Amino acid sequence: MGVKVSSKYQVVIPEKVRQALDLKPGTEVDVIAKGGVAYIVPIRTLSRISDMVKPYLSSTDNRILRDKKDRKF
Repeated sequence: MGVKVSSKYQVVIPEKVRQALDLKPGTEVDVIAKGGVAYIVPIRTLSRISDMVKPYLSSTDNRILRDKKDRKF
């Protein structure tokens, strides 16, 4: 799917890509150029990553993922 670069060097990320990457308004992304290809990579916070993987973890694994408030230091 092709998109055009505007006169201000902006592009609109197509809806299917936004959904696949779970991009919401305000999500920060890195744009990386490598080998003539531009990659859009969402910047995920540690808490966001933790929330994404929790459904796939067993109850034992969930105990390993502690909140900052649970740590002694």
